[in-house]
Amino acid sequence: MHRIKNTIVIAIFTLLVSCKKEIESSAPSLSAETLTNQAYGADAAQKMDIYLPAGRSPDSTKLIVMIHGGAWVTGDKTDFASFIPILQQRLPSYAIANINYKLATNTSNHFPSQENDMKTAIKYLLEHSAGYAISQKLVLLGASSGAHLATLQAYKYATPKVSAVVDFFGPVDMVDLYNSTTIPFNRSLIEALMSGTPTTNPLLYQQSSPLNFVTAQSPPTIIFHGDKDEIVPVAQSIALRDKLQSLGVTNQLFIYPNLGHDIWPDPIMTDAFNKTEAFIRSNVK
Repeated sequence: MHRIKNTIVIAIFTLLVSCKKEIESSAPSLSAETLTNQAYGADAAQKMDIYLPAGRSPDSTKLIVMIHGGAWVTGDKTDFASFIPILQQRLPSYAIANINYKLATNTSNHFPSQENDMKTAIKYLLEHSAGYAISQKLVLLGASSGAHLATLQAYKYATPKVSAVVDFFGPVDMVDLYNSTTIPFNRSLIEALMSGTPTTNPLLYQQSSPLNFVTAQSPPTIIFHGDKDEIVPVAQSIALRDKLQSLGVTNQLFIYPNLGHDIWPDPIMTDAFNKTEAFIRSNVK
């Protein structure tokens, strides 16, 4: 009798599993969606555009978070609009979130306001990942000040774990950025952003420098920089590469000759996206 009961239980379990598989296999595939100006906070600037691929799944659909540049005081997520289709074509299984954050002025939104917005945006995305039918595996991609925010988030905070970082000419050492600039306006901008100089506010400069938080557990990082960059010296990316290498963190640095901090020509951007795609495919499983 005991053997008969076991046989019945096994048969019922097998039937339930089979039914579950049939239901899952017959479930309709999700269509691609674009959700614009999704609020992740109460401030008008705390908005993001979310691009969800067709056929997405919480088990396999990874997420790229894009962070625009603009020296923390200007710029908009629309600056990245032309790159969205490029990433969608190259990495079609990825969801993409393109975020805005509060911009600093002379009197408000000084650092770490932008750092805190990054944390809030990522927290929102992860808390809503089930609703979006995406996983919680993250890649951060930023340019200039956006790359600073990406690397700071990835290196400074152990959770959520970032799978990879794509850094386009981002500053990583705020003290060196302040001391090395030869442009008076840039120095004044940094002073306003950081509420002082490295001498008068050393803790904030230390806490705002991604280079200070690199560890052996930091995520794989790919870096792009022009060797004629006068806004963010290429020495910043070299210092990051050296720190990552010294700790055994997977990384690549590509320095393009005769390029500054401006919009790069299409052939260079194509090369950079070729390298970005290969790096992500290799390092984000």
